[in-house]
Amino acid sequence: MKGLLLVNLGTPDAPRAPEVRRYLAEFLSDPRVIDINPVARWLLLHAIILRVRPAKSAAAYQKVWTEAGSPLLVHSRALAAAVADRLGAGWHVELAMRYGKPDLASALDRFALAGVTQIVLLPLYPQYASSSTGSSVARVYELVQERAAVPAITTCGDFYDDPGFLDAVVAVTRPILDAGAFDHVLMSFHGLPERHVKATDPTGAHCLASPSCCDRIVPANASCYRAQSFATARGLAERLGLPADRTSVAFQSRLGRTPWIRPFTDERVIELAQAGVKRLAVLCPSFVADCLETVEEIGLRARESFLAAGGEELVAIPCVNGTPAWVDAVVAMARRAGPP
Repeated sequence: MKGLLLVNLGTPDAPRAPEVRRYLAEFLSDPRVIDINPVARWLLLHAIILRVRPAKSAAAYQKVWTEAGSPLLVHSRALAAAVADRLGAGWHVELAMRYGKPDLASALDRFALAGVTQIVLLPLYPQYASSSTGSSVARVYELVQERAAVPAITTCGDFYDDPGFLDAVVAVTRPILDAGAFDHVLMSFHGLPERHVKATDPTGAHCLASPSCCDRIVPANASCYRAQSFATARGLAERLGLPADRTSVAFQSRLGRTPWIRPFTDERVIELAQAGVKRLAVLCPSFVADCLETVEEIGLRARESFLAAGGEELVAIPCVNGTPAWVDAVVAMARRAGPP
């Protein structure tokens, strides 16, 4: 029996401060997420972040929570169900979250009970980052090593330029752009600290060393999140026929005072409005499922900032979620990676 393990980042169990605190404590305790001295990380987390952020984040989650639960979990479950249906009886599909529930250990338990001996691991992050893909893969292997019967695991790599993924984003985006007469299209990716992307540069001399460092993929930036994000944006712009002067890239969700990769989404939407853009479309191609960052941060907060700065309409384009083209792409990646 073959198994497909779909892994996304995670979500709290409920939009309340205690559940959010528990989720953030697990998430931000990961040394791949806050990569500083362990003592400093503990102090930052328990003396500052977990005292302030849970209530604020819970209020944001309350704005996007659905009757079925967290948007991220709802869309991820729909994807897993559709992929399982398409793959058929020879595959057992499990969804797990790196942090929170459904958890990775339980997914591995269910694989074992189903007789799965060969697992395809597909982290649902298009662009590589140590704090997402790296952490998820490392945790799966850590859990597997604890088991008496160790299954064979094949990991699907980054899919930032996968034609199926790009076509799935286009399938969602094109009808909205065709109907909207937008002045500009902003592609907003999740942000990362600069030190995270620099750490993936084996030369130590390429990443963020020049304004053109992300203009193309080369060996020095092959695992660079920022370079892969720009490559995704170029692939989407080409497929959508977007001229260079009507599209741009930015990075959202920065946290803390350390330098994060630029440009920043919250600043860019204001700049565009002040430059005369009236109708702005925003898509978020670092997410495959709508979540707090897409629905609340872009769909609510970014829209409010854009309108306050003189814009007239901001449309947050949905993620690929469980759409047919994305299901096709996931199935194709699983079959390419999986055993015959």
